[in-house]
Amino acid sequence: MDVLQGYLNSIEDQDKRERMESILNFIKNTFPQLKAEIKWNQPMFTDHGTYIIGFSIAKNHIAVAPEAFALSHFEKEIQEAGYSHTKGMFRIKWTDQVDYDLLGKIVAFNIEDKKDIAKFWR
Repeated sequence: MDVLQGYLNSIEDQDKRERMESILNFIKNTFPQLKAEIKWNQPMFTDHGTYIIGFSIAKNHIAVAPEAFALSHFEKEIQEAGYSHTKGMFRIKWTDQVDYDLLGKIVAFNIEDKKDIAKFWR
């Protein structure tokens, strides 16, 4: 998590910092083979040089960006979890519970689906 610590330290609101740290730790601990990186001032995880998932903070939520293909694959579950979404990301409001099971499924899906992809984006 060292590479992500500077990003986490930049989050002034302690509750938001702890929420983001919890999510990033979950990904890192559940999928230790992933590489934690900061790109475009956002924390993300990659596998063999290909993008798996990224996160950013907004005033009212954490944006979770698994790429459009994965998002469309899990659209129903994302909606059932109560998260709003666009084509490329879904939002976990600061007042929402984090659905770690869903998050894990999305990451596992991207790892498997992109195992033979050699470029960063799909």
